[in-house]
Amino acid sequence: MKPSTDDKTAGKIHEVKGTIKEKVGELTQNPDLEADGRAEKKAGKVQHWIGKVEKAVGE
Repeated sequence: MKPSTDDKTAGKIHEVKGTIKEKVGELTQNPDLEADGRAEKKAGKVQHWIGKVEKAVGE
């Protein structure tokens, strides 16, 4: 796979994992897990965005 595809895929996986962690943290009233989930989700969005930029640039 191209690096842009790898970044987009990995980013989407991190977004999903982050969302799950965030929801589990809310349900279990665990603020640390909820914060970790939000952070991972945001990092995934950034990585996904980087993959889109790489594809647009043509790397």
